[in-house]
Order: sequence, then C-alpha cells, then structure tokens
Amino acid sequence: TPIAALVLLFIDVTGTSKEIMPLVPALQSNWLLFHVFLAFLGYAAFGVSFGASAAYIVLITESKFEKTYLFWSFIIGVFLIVLIAMGIDFLSLSAAQRVQLIQSHFLKASFRSSSSVVVAVSWISAGGFFLILWWFGYGLKNLLTKLSITPEMLDDITYKSIAVGFPLFTVGGLIMGAIWANSAWGKYWTWDPKETWSLITWFVYALYLHARFVGGWRGKRVAILAMVGFISVIFTYLGVNLVLSGLHSYGG
Repeated sequence: TPIAALVLLFIDVTGTSKEIMPLVPALQSNWLLFHVFLAFLGYAAFGVSFGASAAYIVLITESKFEKTYLFWSFIIGVFLIVLIAMGIDFLSLSAAQRVQLIQSHFLKASFRSSSSVVVAVSWISAGGFFLILWWFGYGLKNLLTKLSITPEMLDDITYKSIAVGFPLFTVGGLIMGAIWANSAWGKYWTWDPKETWSLITWFVYALYLHARFVGGWRGKRVAILAMVGFISVIFTYLGVNLVLSGLHSYGG
C-alpha cells in the first residue's frame, strides 16, 4: 500500500495523464515488458550504488573544502533543488495545466519563469540552499560513524550494486530495448535521445567496472564515477522526456 501510494503521488506531481486509454501498437509487445522490467531492476541497483557512493564520500571527507565534498554538495543539491522546483511548478498550475507539466511547464515557475525577478530569486535561493547543504551535510559523517558504517562497507555495496545492475541494464535496457524497437519500428537502433542516453549510461558504468577491475581504482575516484552514472540514469529516464522529444514520448 505505501508503495502504491508513492507511485500515485509521483504520477500526480509530475502531471502524468491518469486517463485509461488503449495502448498504442508500439506498446503492445511482450518485448517491452521484459525491457522495462529488467531495466528498472538495473535502475534500482544503480540507485543503491548512488546512495552508497554518496555516503562514502561524506564518510571519508576530512574538510568541507575538499573537491570531492564540494562535488557531493553540488550533485545532491541539484537533485533536491530540481525536486523542489518541480513541486513549485505543480502548485502554480491549474488542474488542466498539470496534465502537460512534463514538457511544457518544466521549471517555468522558477528558473525558466518569464519574470526576471522570479528567475533571480530562484537562483539566489538555490545558491543559499547549496551553502546550507555544504555546511550541514558534513554532519552526516558523525551519523554514519555512530551507525558503525565504514568506508570499506560502502565501497563494497557500491561495487556489488553496480555489478548486479550492469548486466540487468545491458540485457534489459539495451538488448531487449533494441529487439522491442525492431518489432515496433522496424529498426534496432535509431539514435533516439532515450537510446543515446541509455548508451551513455552504459558506458559510464562500463568505465566504472573497467577502472575497478583493470585499473585497480578504489576510493574517491570510483565513488564519483558511481554518482555520475546515476546522474546519467536520472537524465535517461526522466530528463530526456522533460527537455527532449523522441520515440519514447507517449503523450505524458
């Protein structure tokens, strides 16, 4: 029940259409079922790796001015600010407008507003939010230490999560996706934005595994790679639909 409630909340906040309509022919395929199911399992594993790598960076940080901690503050800050801005978008629209939120109204109540004052206030607020996160985020280190969580533990979780997610994403996201694309549109690959970003995501995680196995990378460098990989995942899944258009856009 809680999971179903969260799913319904996400659908409502993002303005996704809630009307039950017949599936378009391209979506009436068993290949799509396998594609989405396996890809989402991979996404879930990558999400775990992101959380573990983010916690790892905080735990090994010795100073708030370290480059890796500044990077952490920026990435986490961007995630939270975009979520807040999307919430403001939702609250600023009428019920009829919310249906079209995904593309036409993305961040238009804040960073993309027609009012220069609103844009300025949004950026100033974002800057203040980054500073607060940067200053107080360091306190998470004490919490992680009290919970007896070690850097080695987090590094291992990050690696194992990616080791599980990578083959799932490879088979489900790329191979099954290509087979579905061929059955739906007659081509295995069309360089659609979603396909292109899926490939970019695959290369980032392939680089992570290569760097760890062949290059012997450990610590900060692979933690940053894991975070960058999940940024690519988020843009592949949500960002492409918000700012780009292609064969994977189905009417919101």
